[in-house]
Amino acid sequence: MAKATELTPSLIQFIRAQPMFFVATAALSGRVNLSPKGLDSLRVLDHRRIVWLNLSGSGNETAAHLREDARMTLMFCAFEGEARILRVYGTARAIHPRDLDWGWVSGHFSAMAGARQVFDFSVELAQVSCGTGVPVMRFASQRGPEELLPFYEELGEEGVRAYWARKNRLSIDGREAGIAED
Repeated sequence: MAKATELTPSLIQFIRAQPMFFVATAALSGRVNLSPKGLDSLRVLDHRRIVWLNLSGSGNETAAHLREDARMTLMFCAFEGEARILRVYGTARAIHPRDLDWGWVSGHFSAMAGARQVFDFSVELAQVSCGTGVPVMRFASQRGPEELLPFYEELGEEGVRAYWARKNRLSIDGREAGIAED
C-alpha cells in the first residue's frame, strides 16, 4: 500500500477519471455513514483540497456528522482498466447556500436543482491499494440527469426547502444537519 500526505498528479488524474466515488463519515457515536456519489459533483482544487457538491436526497448524514466530527474519507475505485482503490482521508466542512462562501465554492459546478451543500475537504492522507477484489463493470450512464434532477426542478426552490425541512433536517440518529438554519 502506497501512502502520501497529498494528492500526486497521477492520483488527481485517477480521481477525475472515476464516474463515482464514496464518502464515509461518523459522529462520535451512532451509525457510520457510507454513501455513493456521482454526476459531475467533485472537483480537485489542488493537491490538498477537494470540494464536492452534495445534492438533496432522502437523508443528510454527512452534514450532521461533520457538525460533531470533521473526519471524512473519500474512496475511489477503478471498475474499468487497471485495478486500483484510492482512499483519501481528511477533514471537511459543509458550506450551505446561506453561507458567505457559497457563491465562490458552488461556482466550481454547473447549477443543479436540489444542491444543498458543498463539502470542502482537506486532504491529510492518500492511500492506494491494489483493488484486485473489485469487480470489472462497464459504466453506462448517470441516473441523475433523468431521475434525480427533474424531481428537484419540479419542486422548485420553495418545494426543495420544504423537502429539506421534512427529510434532511435530522440524521437517522436524530442529529441536526444544519440544513434548516438561517
